Amino acid sequence: MLDAVVFDWGGTLTTPDLGRADLIDLWRLAARHLDPSREDELVERLVAVDERFWARTTTTFESWRLADILDAASRELGLDVTDAVLEEAATRHLDGWTNHIHHEDEAAEVLRALRAAGLRIGLLSNTNWPRTFHEHFLARDGLDELIDVRLYTSDLGFVKPHPSVFHEALSALGGVDPARAVFVGDRPYDDIHGARAVGMRTVLRHSDLVPPYDVEPDATISSLSELVGLCGEWQAEH
Repeated sequence: MLDAVVFDWGGTLTTPDLGRADLIDLWRLAARHLDPSREDELVERLVAVDERFWARTTTTFESWRLADILDAASRELGLDVTDAVLEEAATRHLDGWTNHIHHEDEAAEVLRALRAAGLRIGLLSNTNWPRTFHEHFLARDGLDELIDVRLYTSDLGFVKPHPSVFHEALSALGGVDPARAVFVGDRPYDDIHGARAVGMRTVLRHSDLVPPYDVEPDATISSLSELVGLCGEWQAEH
């Protein structure tokens, strides 16, 4: 039996993985604001700080926010990267990327079908973006009302694959038993390894990423629409 389906965001509900190249735009805006004469140097150093924070996904699994990165960069660069700079850069960054972020065309239909089958729907995303960024895009495409619980690691203490974030998602969905929940993601380590470790079923959205560990999902799909029949089969099990 199944009670819930939890989705990753980037590369799962969105068209191919958004990656992190978009953050270079944010760092360039911040660098240009701080000292236009040192723009390239500051961008390089900001990217290096960002990459150290992202390295946590394979080490301590601690979560982080954009503000944390800029605070660290302030200390290392000897510049006052204030909340005002963050707000200005982040806002312009969001506006500039609105047309580049696309949810899958079938996402809404699939979410409606799963909800019609009686399943609770969750979202759990590894991100340093503020919640408002994600909510903006979900609302724009009419998906916010189709997802019962939306968790972003920028609000949590850790990132996937740390077990605590999966448990937080299941708790927020009403205390769902991990064995009665499915996690759908495109990253073999963060998503599949992490979810399996807490006892969830797993579905890997076809990905070109090479898993760093030997991880075997319960199922692999190439399109979101395949989930409806797959979850229906698992729901019918006794």
